[in-house]
Amino acid sequence: MTVPNPTACLLVIGNEVLSGRTKDANINFLATRLGEIGIPLREVRIIPDVRETIIATLNDVRARFDHVFTTGGIGPTHDDITSDCVAGAFGVPWEPHPEAWARLERHYKPGDFNPARQRMATMPRGALLIDNAISIAPGFTMGNVHVLAGVPRIMQAMFESLAPTLAGGPPIASRAVHADGVMEGRIAEGLAAIQARWPQLDIGSYPYYRMGGGGVALVAKGNDADAVEEAARAITVLLRALGSQPIQGEPPV
Repeated sequence: MTVPNPTACLLVIGNEVLSGRTKDANINFLATRLGEIGIPLREVRIIPDVRETIIATLNDVRARFDHVFTTGGIGPTHDDITSDCVAGAFGVPWEPHPEAWARLERHYKPGDFNPARQRMATMPRGALLIDNAISIAPGFTMGNVHVLAGVPRIMQAMFESLAPTLAGGPPIASRAVHADGVMEGRIAEGLAAIQARWPQLDIGSYPYYRMGGGGVALVAKGNDADAVEEAARAITVLLRALGSQPIQGEPPV
């Protein structure tokens, strides 16, 4: 019997994302990398820079998922409140972290480690640092909550530092098959039967539209690579039975 993989939730924190000013670029990266190390991303929430909302949401999701990742809100300005809110969620003081403080103090010229920058070295008591190879100021882990930067390049560097410490499971395998000219209504019944044969897999249908016409991409995902391959073969057979020409992989952009 296949052991369930640990699960993850991502909290994207920031008014700028909700307002449309900033396009989030972190969800795709984290979903892909977490799948590679066997920690499927099961939920994403985008929430504002509001203390009560952050604390309540953190306490909700950290009780329901094995890992919670946050992005955004750990910089030096007044609206960077994620770190303080994590302390509130865990009921511990928000205070200078000795090692983070020492790193930033060494990094800046004398007199430049001002109160704003000192905020980036202030964390919940007991936090474990996540190294930042790009801009020095670290992220941190508290319990099962991993606090990362919002800037994609910095977030990615932090995640790669953190990844070797995460207990994952079998990598999430994925196989796609697409066919031009096929509409979802034609394959719905057959696809439901395939899903019933492999209930442990996630099998999805994704229509696409191009200048020359459209079609459908069918995707099987799961932590049992053999089952994913078998389901992909069954999907290929289904598409051929409908008179289409199945093509392995995702449709071209």
